[in-house]
Amino acid sequence: MDEVAVVADRWGYRSQNREDGRYRLPGVLAQALLINRSCRIEDLTTEAFARLHAHPATSTRYSAGFFALQKIVASLGHCQSPVRPGFNHAPTLAGVPEPWSSYLQRWYDTSTLTMNVRNNIRTNMAKTGRWLAAEHPQAVDPAHWTRTTCANWVAAVDKMAVGDYVQRADHLHDRLGDPIAPRTKSHILMGTRMFLRDLQEWEWIPRRFDPARALAVPRTIAALIATNPRVIADEIWAKLLWSGLNLEAKDLPGTSAGSYYPLELIRALALTWLFSGLRSDEISRLRVGCVRWQHEGQSIHGGSREVLAEQAVCLLDVPVHKTGTAFTKPVDPIVGQAIDAWQALRPAQPKRLDAKTNEHVDLLFSIRAHPVAKNYINRTLIPSLCEKAGVPTADVRGNITSHRARSTIAGQLYNAKEPMTLFELQAWLGHRSPTSTQHYAKITPNTLTRAYTEAGYFSRNLRTIEVLVDRDAVTSGAATGGEPWQHYDLGHGYRTYSFFEQCQHRMACARCDFYTPKNSSRAQLLEAKANLQRMLVSIPLTDDERAAIDDGQTAIDSLLDRLAEVPTPAGPTPRELRRPLLPIIDVRQGNQG
Repeated sequence: MDEVAVVADRWGYRSQNREDGRYRLPGVLAQALLINRSCRIEDLTTEAFARLHAHPATSTRYSAGFFALQKIVASLGHCQSPVRPGFNHAPTLAGVPEPWSSYLQRWYDTSTLTMNVRNNIRTNMAKTGRWLAAEHPQAVDPAHWTRTTCANWVAAVDKMAVGDYVQRADHLHDRLGDPIAPRTKSHILMGTRMFLRDLQEWEWIPRRFDPARALAVPRTIAALIATNPRVIADEIWAKLLWSGLNLEAKDLPGTSAGSYYPLELIRALALTWLFSGLRSDEISRLRVGCVRWQHEGQSIHGGSREVLAEQAVCLLDVPVHKTGTAFTKPVDPIVGQAIDAWQALRPAQPKRLDAKTNEHVDLLFSIRAHPVAKNYINRTLIPSLCEKAGVPTADVRGNITSHRARSTIAGQLYNAKEPMTLFELQAWLGHRSPTSTQHYAKITPNTLTRAYTEAGYFSRNLRTIEVLVDRDAVTSGAATGGEPWQHYDLGHGYRTYSFFEQCQHRMACARCDFYTPKNSSRAQLLEAKANLQRMLVSIPLTDDERAAIDDGQTAIDSLLDRLAEVPTPAGPTPRELRRPLLPIIDVRQGNQG
C-alpha cells in the first residue's frame, strides 16, 4: 500500500478521509490482491486486471478505483496502461453487407487520416452500406458502382431523415424523423467521395467514374451552407468574464469531498477559455511552460517585480492545431498569471502522447496522470460560470459552448475602437488562410451604424437651408399677385425665387433680381417683421455641388466657372450681370417655427 500511495501522491491523488491526505486505495487494492491470489504487486499483470474486471465480485462502483490502480501498477512496469472506458473503441459494423463491410474496414486500417475523421467516414459509409442492402443490393461491391449509383445515392442523401440507416436510434429521441441538416448531407457526400476515391487510387477497384464530379454536393444544398459564428451578446459576455475573474470553490459542482479538479487548475482553465480565443482541443493540449513573458522585446521571469504587470507582454505558445502548425500569440497578462499559479502547484505527471504530433509531452491541464476531459469546459465549467453570472446557458443562437468564446473574442477584436486588421486577426487566431478569418470578422450592427453615420449619407446628398415665410403675404393674398413670400437664407443674402430648389445657381447665387443682400434696407425690413415663420428646407445636390462641398475651394472655383454662362431665373447670365457668384458654404441651422 505504501508503494501505491507514493505514486498516487506524486500524481495528485488525495484522500479526503485521512489526515495525511495519502491515497492508498485500501479496498480496491485488497480486493485485487485477494482475487489474484497473491500479495505481490508485480503479479498484477495485464491479464490479471482483465480477470479482475470480469470477476463477479468486481462491481461497477469500483471501476474508477481499478482504473487508477492499473495506471499506478503500469507506471511501476508490471502491466500495460488501461484503455479509458468509452474511448478508442470503434463500434462494430452491424447490418452492413459484404463485401462493402470488408472494403470499409480495410480502408479504415489503411487511411492516414486522423482517428476522428476516419471514425466519422466509417460511420457514414456504414449508412451507405445499409442503404445499398435495402435499395441496390447489386452494388454492395464498390467495384460495381456507376454514375447511376452515385446519382441515386446523392438523391437519397438529399431526402434522408435523422435515424435512417443508423445502427442505433435510442439516443435520437424527438429528433427522430427530422430532415438532416444541409451540412450533414455535405459531410456524408464528402465521406463517400473520399472513400471511393481512395479505393480507386489504391487500385482496389477499377476506375469507372470521377467521384469528385459524380458525388459533388448539389448547388441547392451548398447554397444553404454558410459559416455563421454564434457571437455571444456583449452584456452576457461581460458577466461571464466577471464570473471567471471571481471564481471560487463554492461556485463549482462537487461532492462533500470537494471538486474533482484543484481550484487553481479550474481558474487557469476558465481564464484561458475567456481570454485566449483557443479551441477546446488546443486548450486541453497546452503544454507546461507554454507561457512566456517579455518586456520591450526581452524575456523576463513571470514573477519579476522589476516590471509592472501591465507593462509586460504575455506570450502563449499554442501547439499544432486543426488548421496549422504551432504558433505564438499575445494574451492578457491575467491568463499568464493564472497559468503560472497552477504550474507552481501542478503535481509531477507522466508524459502523455500527443495524438497530433506523436510526441510524449507534459500537458499543462493534467492531474492524476490524465488530462482534463475535453468536454469539461462545455459540461461543467460553462454552466458553473453561467450560474454564478446569473445568465442562462443558452441564448437565441443556441447553447453557450466553448467555441463561441473564440467567435466572440474575434468579433470584439475586429470591431474595437482600434481594431485588428484582417491579417493581424488571422495570425492571432492561427488560421492558415484569411478566408477562414473572414468568417469571424463580422461587422457588428453598432460598428456599422457608426460607420454609416460618419459617412454622412444624408448630409452629403442634401443641403439644409433656412426659409423665412411671410405669413401676412400668404393670408392677404398678396403672394398670388406675385409678391415674394418665401425668402431663402443664403447666409450673405436672401433669395425670393419660389422654385429655388430647381435653380442651377442655388449653391452659387448669381445675385439676379431675386437676390436681396443682407446689408440692404430691404433685408432689414424683412427681418423686422414679427409674423415671419422660420422653416428648414432640404435641397438635393448634384454631383458638382457635392464635390464643391466635399473637395474644397478647387471644386468650388470649377463650379462657379461652369455656372458663369448659365442664365439666372431673371434671364441674364452671371457674366452679363458682371457680378461675382457667391457660394453657399455654411448651412443655416435655424429653429422651425
